[in-house]
Amino acid sequence: MRRLPHSIRKRWQRLGLFLRGIRPGNLDDSTLLSLGLPRTPTILEIGCNDGYHTRMFLRLFPEARVFCFEPDARARIRFEEKTRDARVRLFPFAIGASNGTATFHASGGNPLGDQPHPDLPLDWDLSGSLRRPTGHLQANPGVRFNNTATVEVRTLDDWAKEQGVETIDFIWADVQGAEMDLIQGARKTLGLTRFLYTEYNDHELYEGQPSLRQISASLPDFRIRIRYPDDVLFENLKLA
Repeated sequence: MRRLPHSIRKRWQRLGLFLRGIRPGNLDDSTLLSLGLPRTPTILEIGCNDGYHTRMFLRLFPEARVFCFEPDARARIRFEEKTRDARVRLFPFAIGASNGTATFHASGGNPLGDQPHPDLPLDWDLSGSLRRPTGHLQANPGVRFNNTATVEVRTLDDWAKEQGVETIDFIWADVQGAEMDLIQGARKTLGLTRFLYTEYNDHELYEGQPSLRQISASLPDFRIRIRYPDDVLFENLKLA
């Protein structure tokens, strides 16, 4: 988990911000290592941004193969600068409910207002989504959504079939309100997935964002292994 100055973390907590990778409650190293993943795990990171968590996976699991997905071109540039590794493949599209193209609502601005921070991009690209922002605009006034882009979208089922991926040990999903889109296009693949870690929010930040109850209901073969304030780790009961 990215560690920011205590004063900034407390400020964001007071404001109720829900920002990727920088809030308390994320899955930590010891918990990841306790899951009993194989020595050579297959890991998917859906919404990888600059590869911060990709590098974490590589550090914890040196023989892993990691497949990453990121539709935002700005984030991909930073990913490729920071994460050059033969164990990693980066795919420049979003994962969704169907194949084709869709409007991507790109985020910008600065959640800290006029306070830059060396660990964060000057133009905030960590909150973009296939879903139109709604409550996010009020909860995070420093983050703006002034631009959109047309991006490629693939279902995880079709991607896995094309790539010959037959088992997945761990999925880290950070899709900013598009969790149901991911699930709808990944029914077969999720049946082959042991762990799914994803964000959730019971207050709509993006149009159509599902609650934790709705996500759980859509995953009947999974149980909640660990629930964090706005993240949740699911385990596939059929593969436990």
